[in-house]
Amino acid sequence: MNQHPKSDIAFGTRAVMEALQADREIERILVQKGTQSDMFRELITEARQRHIPVSQVPIEKLNRVTRKNHQGVIAFISSVVYASLDHIINESYQRGQEPFLVIVDRVTDVRNFGAIARTAECLGVHGIVIPDKGNARLGGDAMKASAGALNYIPICREENLKRTIQYLKSSGIRVIACTEKTDNLLPQQDLQGPIALLMGSEEDGISEAYLKLADASVKIPMTGQVASLNVSVAAAIGLYEIVRQRGNT
Repeated sequence: MNQHPKSDIAFGTRAVMEALQADREIERILVQKGTQSDMFRELITEARQRHIPVSQVPIEKLNRVTRKNHQGVIAFISSVVYASLDHIINESYQRGQEPFLVIVDRVTDVRNFGAIARTAECLGVHGIVIPDKGNARLGGDAMKASAGALNYIPICREENLKRTIQYLKSSGIRVIACTEKTDNLLPQQDLQGPIALLMGSEEDGISEAYLKLADASVKIPMTGQVASLNVSVAAAIGLYEIVRQRGNT
């Protein structure tokens, strides 16, 4: 299933505010420089709370995007089509393959998310599961960081990751958390069979509630002075170890 994170636009204060409140996948917002109103201030506050970039630009730039009555504000909205988790799991079994997933818990940096998607696609992951809130926006920046991988790897956007993890476990898919909060080393863990690798946010790792649900926790052995790895690098190491144990290398 291909996905094409291209941008549609919404323009006008009311339309953009409604897109924000509907939690549309907004890549960025342009507002006319120097505009002052309660609606604009509310719109900018709403966008920043959702970690959506807001740029103040001359009206000429807005007019180049659309000649319609934009009222000084334009939002670029990603047209990502999300995949069904059930469909991904069933399709992998129909191909004679064991499901191989990545769960990404609140990774907000688009470059990190794009790098995870790139590695996952290269290593044959069937799909990436993300929360519906608190994750990187899947727009042009994420597409660029993924080197086009987001065109090919299905993304599942789930409202409740706790229930999703429980569902995966009940479906016979083991959930393995990659975390520093364990003594269990990655190479020593059996990673064969249907599996979902759980990765946490850049700031505080995997949510405690999800750690408790995981079938096992693993950490990457390190011998240097730096205490942690970038989340996209950690994901790459974890995914490669799964592929290695599966005998696909």
